[in-house]
Amino acid sequence: QVQVVESGGGLVQPGGSLRLSCTTSGSIFRLYVMEWHRQVPGKQRELVATITHGGTPNYTDSVKGRFTISRDNVKNTVYLQMNSLKPEDTAVYYCHAARLGRTVSWGQGTQVTVSS
Repeated sequence: QVQVVESGGGLVQPGGSLRLSCTTSGSIFRLYVMEWHRQVPGKQRELVATITHGGTPNYTDSVKGRFTISRDNVKNTVYLQMNSLKPEDTAVYYCHAARLGRTVSWGQGTQVTVSS
């Protein structure tokens, strides 16, 4: 079973930055579409950013211009650089690996809190 492990969450002030990392096990990371989702208690999980196996990124409108998704296929890792953070970015952030339209695995989540 493929394991997905996130790291990098924490507490940051509004306007600050954080970088999340997500590392997967296995040998075919390069074939996965990797995604970052986030969830606030009582709300549905929201897709934040996607990067294809070819490296093409896509973002939800609320984070465009502030967040950058990238991947390192040698390190089996996907990153989410989050700048100009806002209190409404507070959530648990989850990493998701997919292939051929199907879920490969979810991470356990990492908490991001934006507060002064």
